[in-house]
Amino acid sequence: MIQRYSRPEMRAIWTDENKLKIWLQIELLASEGLVADGVVPKKDLAKMKAGADKCFADTKALTERAKELEKTLNHDVIGFTTAVSEQINDPASRWLHFGLTSSDIVDTAFAVQMVQSADILIKDVETLLPVIARRAKEHMMTPCIGRSHGIHGEPTTFGLKLALMHEEFVRALSRFKHVRDVVAIGKLSGAVGTNAHLSPKIEAYVCKKMGLKPASIATQVVQRDIHAEFMNCLALVAASFEHWAVEFRHLQRTEVLEAEEPFTKGQKGSSAMPHKRNPITWERLTGLARVIRGNAIAGMENVALWHERDISHSSVERIIFPDSCTLLDYMFGLLTRLMDGLLVYPENMKKNLGLSLGMWNSQTVLLALIRKGLTREDAYTLVQRNAMKTWEVKHAGRDDADFLAVLKSDADVAKHFKKGELEKLCSLDFHLKEVKNRFKRLGL
Repeated sequence: MIQRYSRPEMRAIWTDENKLKIWLQIELLASEGLVADGVVPKKDLAKMKAGADKCFADTKALTERAKELEKTLNHDVIGFTTAVSEQINDPASRWLHFGLTSSDIVDTAFAVQMVQSADILIKDVETLLPVIARRAKEHMMTPCIGRSHGIHGEPTTFGLKLALMHEEFVRALSRFKHVRDVVAIGKLSGAVGTNAHLSPKIEAYVCKKMGLKPASIATQVVQRDIHAEFMNCLALVAASFEHWAVEFRHLQRTEVLEAEEPFTKGQKGSSAMPHKRNPITWERLTGLARVIRGNAIAGMENVALWHERDISHSSVERIIFPDSCTLLDYMFGLLTRLMDGLLVYPENMKKNLGLSLGMWNSQTVLLALIRKGLTREDAYTLVQRNAMKTWEVKHAGRDDADFLAVLKSDADVAKHFKKGELEKLCSLDFHLKEVKNRFKRLGL
C-alpha cells in the first residue's frame, strides 16, 4: 500500500544498493584527497577507480557480495570494503579505507541519505500547497460554523479553515528546509574524532564533494541530537497531518457532513453495511502519524551513547529513518489526493449554522451593549439570559426558537438599540467582513 503513493525515488534512497554506492563514493573521494596529500600514488588511485567502476556498474552484485561476506565477517563495512577490494584485485586496494573508521563512511553517507530524503519531502510540500490554496480560494466565502470544544462558536468560512491548513504546511516547508541544513554534516575524523590518522583537509574535501559540511567536532560518530532533530521534524509534520485528519474526520460524521473524503467508483465502505462511506484514508493518516511520532521518541533515545561511541543507535536507525521518510512521503501522496478530490457540502454547512439558532451572535451583541455603556458583567448577564431562553424554547420542541427574536422581545435589551440595528449586527456579513483581507495577508 505504501508503495502505491510514495515516490520510487524515496524508497531507492534507503536501499542497500544506494547506501553502498554512497559509501564507495566517500571512499574514493578520501583516496583522492590522500593523493593530493602525497600519501596515495596516482597510479594506485587509477587502479582503485577502475575496480570501483565495476562496482558502480553493478551495484546489485556489489551489494549481494558484501552481504555474503558479512555473514562470515559479521561486519557490514568490512564486508563492503572486502567486496570492493576483490574488484580492484590489485595491491593498490591497500589504500581503500586508509585512515578511516566505519562511522566515517556510515555517518557521512547517512547524512547524504537524509539530505536526499529532505529534498523529496520538500518537493512533496511544494506539490501539496497549491492544491490546498486552490481549494481555500474556491471556498473563501463559503460560510460554516466555527467550533470550540466541538460546540458552535461563531461563523467562519471553509476557505479560512483551508487557509489555516495551508499556512501550517508552509511552516512544514520551512522546517524541512531548515532541518536539511542541520543534518548535512559529515565526518572523517577517525576512531575517536581526533583526525590522528587523516588530515582535516581530507575531511573537508570529501564533505564538500558530497554536498555536506564537516562536523566542527565529533567523536567516532556525528552526534545524535542532530539525527533526533531530523526525526522530530518528521514527527512534527506528521502531527500536522493528524491535526487535519482529525478535523476532516469530524466534518464527515453523518450528523455534520460538511466535507467528505472522495469515495471512488467501485469502492466498498463496509463488509456488513453497504451504505457506509467511511473516512478511512483520514484514519490511516492519523495512525501513521502515531508511528512516526513513536519513531521520533526512539530517535531521542539514540542521543545518549557510551563515551565516544557505541552502536546501540545503529539498529534503531536502520528501521526508523527508512520507515519514517517513506511513510511521510506516502502520507503526502495521500493528502494531496484527498485535498484535490475533497467533497464539500455548503448546503450542510448552511444547515448546521442554523442549528444554534443565531446564538453565534452572542459576542457581537455583548460588545455592542458594552459600547452603549453597560458594564461587561451586566451585558453578559443580559445576553446569556436570552441565549438560555432561546435554548429552552428549542428544547421545548417549538419551531419559533430564534436568538434575534428573543433579544428583540427583551425590553432590557431592545431599549439600547435603534430599529434594525440588532438585525444588522446579527448577520453573516458582520462576521465575514475581514475574510478577503485575511487571504490577501496570507498571499492566497
